[in-house]
Amino acid sequence: MSNDSAVRELDRTTQLQEGTWVIDPSHSSIEAVARHMMISKVRGRFHEFSGAIHVDKDPTKSWAEATIKAASIDTTSPDRDNHLRSPDFLDVENHPEVTFRSTSLTDQGDGRYLAEGDLTIRGVTKPVTLNVTFHGVAVDPFANTKGLFSATGKLDREDWGITWNAALESGGVLVSRSLDFEIEAQVVRQS
Repeated sequence: MSNDSAVRELDRTTQLQEGTWVIDPSHSSIEAVARHMMISKVRGRFHEFSGAIHVDKDPTKSWAEATIKAASIDTTSPDRDNHLRSPDFLDVENHPEVTFRSTSLTDQGDGRYLAEGDLTIRGVTKPVTLNVTFHGVAVDPFANTKGLFSATGKLDREDWGITWNAALESGGVLVSRSLDFEIEAQVVRQS
């Protein structure tokens, strides 16, 4: 694929060419961040996921989809990871995948977009909002053109029925209700 066919200029801004661009999982990450004991942040990284961005001629009509293998969560603590896979949290035996599909995209200018979409966790689908930044394109040493994105968002895990917690003697709870999620994605055009 020639680099010229992978990008286009739109209002003097480099954009991805229309078509389907798939996530390169070896150069991408999906993480969730929760507060532990109301103080420290604990990061969970999902190691198995796939997804695509479907680019339209009009960028605001583009949409994205992703599937995450829930059991691939890794917080660097095997005991905590097993608890997160249990029915108390992700219930991976009954709900092996977390999915997302965007429903609208609003151009905020300067490569920033607001993506609304449906997130399904444990069989429950709720709307979420992602703040997406398009960082442009780059060509890797093997002449592959990559699109570069980051996205952040926040959710209340109890909206998806994930209510397990433990009260602390000093007040507060062991695990925050609120989770931040962070996505770094390199995408490559599907041939």
